[in-house]
Amino acid sequence: MAKLFLVPTPVGNMEDISLRALRLLREADLILAEDTRTSSHLLSHYDIHTPMLSHHKFNEHQTVEQFSRRIQAGENVALITDAGTPGISDPGFLLVRQCIEMGVEVECLPGATALIPAVVVSGLPNDRFFFEGFLPQKKGRQSRLKELSELPVTFILYESPYRVVKTLQQLAQCCGEERRASVSREISKKFEETCRGTLAELIQHFSQNEARGEFVICVAGRKED
Repeated sequence: MAKLFLVPTPVGNMEDISLRALRLLREADLILAEDTRTSSHLLSHYDIHTPMLSHHKFNEHQTVEQFSRRIQAGENVALITDAGTPGISDPGFLLVRQCIEMGVEVECLPGATALIPAVVVSGLPNDRFFFEGFLPQKKGRQSRLKELSELPVTFILYESPYRVVKTLQQLAQCCGEERRASVSREISKKFEETCRGTLAELIQHFSQNEARGEFVICVAGRKED
């Protein structure tokens, strides 16, 4: 029986991909990619020539039925995103849900994701943590930040370089400037960096140093009174 395979791809270094992932990408009848231009670099690097089509947040509502039907009809399909594991702050959930509802088997390979390396190297408690992903950009942002500030466990955010200072400032307003945090950027890439300190210290650092790359922010949980 054909399957939908969710295949994690490197978040940085091209070598951060499993042998099994490479085999499945070669053997699949079709690869669905978040951005075919980005994914073509990875496939070219590993000499993979499987046909590829786009499946991203702007078209996934229109394409899930078509692609799930193709799997049901017997095609093995591999879903990849630009970086990391499909469905984690990236397209994937809608297709997975549709396949499950249709009785199509879904298999997810273990592999790359930015949040785990970031929380492990943060130095913050990670026996339990809460993954938020990207915050709402406008509506509901402040109320969500307030809710997160009350959590008793480390919480994790994804952020773009254009909003990282603003987000750190908003976190300081909700959590207090002395709350401990960690900011990782360019995970697994040449210029990988992790900065640790209070929110006030991190605001100062990134106000003085240009923010580049994709960011993961880990914030310590609220201490119990």
